[in-house]
Amino acid sequence: MLIPSPNRVLLAVVAVMSACAIMACSTTTPRTPAERVADADIAGRVQATLLADPNIYARHIDVAVDRGVVHLGGYVWENDDFKVARRDAASVAGVKSVVTEMELTRGGLAGTGR
Repeated sequence: MLIPSPNRVLLAVVAVMSACAIMACSTTTPRTPAERVADADIAGRVQATLLADPNIYARHIDVAVDRGVVHLGGYVWENDDFKVARRDAASVAGVKSVVTEMELTRGGLAGTGR
C-alpha cells in the first residue's frame, strides 16, 4: 500500500478548499431589478444627505449600495469626517449597514470653502 507524502496531502487539501471557496463565491444570487432600483434610490438619498451636511465636505465620497449595505469610498480630510459620513449614511431609511472604505488625506481642505 502506498502512503501519500505529506506534501501531496497538503496540496490535495488546499485544492479542495480552494474549489469550495470558488463555488461558494459563485453561488451568490444576482440582484433583482427591484433590488437594483432600491439600491440606486438609497445611494441617491445617501449622497444627497452627505452633500447637505454642512459639517462635512463630501464631494470626494463615493457611495455604492448592494442590497441595502452602503459602501463609502473616496477620501476625507479629517478623522471626524469618517464618523460624520457613517452617521449620515446610516440615518437614511433603508440602509442596513455602512461599510467605510474611505481614505484619510491630510491637508486637503485648502480652497474648499468649508
